Amino acid sequence: MNHISILMVDDHPIIIEGYQNVLMATKHDDQELHVETANNCDEAVAMIERASKKYPYNVCFFDISLPGSKDGKYASGEDLALLAKELMPRAKIVILTMFNETFRIHNIIKEIDPDGFLIKSDLTSMELADGFQQIIKSPPYYSSTVSNYLKQTISSDIYVDDINRKILHLLSQGIKTKNLSEYISISKSAIEKRKKHLKLLFGIEDGKDESLLKEAREKGYL
Repeated sequence: MNHISILMVDDHPIIIEGYQNVLMATKHDDQELHVETANNCDEAVAMIERASKKYPYNVCFFDISLPGSKDGKYASGEDLALLAKELMPRAKIVILTMFNETFRIHNIIKEIDPDGFLIKSDLTSMELADGFQQIIKSPPYYSSTVSNYLKQTISSDIYVDDINRKILHLLSQGIKTKNLSEYISISKSAIEKRKKHLKLLFGIEDGKDESLLKEAREKGYL
């Protein structure tokens, strides 16, 4: 049995209840979900710190707009996500938000690089269920507003940073993905995630490396 420990943070209990119900109803037969919830930053910080010492969460869902902590140190779900990444580096981080302004989307991807990024107005029960399974198996999963924004920004060079350029260059030299970490000082899972990100950015439908390289050449990245 695959035990999955989940933290959900949202200041509307009814929303958390809805997410929980969807995940419980759609989980795979071999999955056992254990969900803990928090409604503000103080509760969430205490739970993250406690979990990190013994049984870290596998997946953390953070709403962006939350009541801040009393000491003023944590003001939003973004702050909680950064804390969770620091204390539980293996946890999958999922951002949920009503905000769909492009600068907020851009900043969240740049600062947090979440494993899941869901705009609430995009969400259906089915999308949440599918997204959750993808986040567990092969992140990232972005809902349609985020995906569309990323596709629009491909021409502006924002996301093809030096590491991504190096990945494209090495792939074009015939280096296999499993060997890329010998040339770039990041983990194999981080490389896989970046490759997936690049395929999303370049709108690669078939998922093939050859298609990614062809598109990268046409756009002038190789």
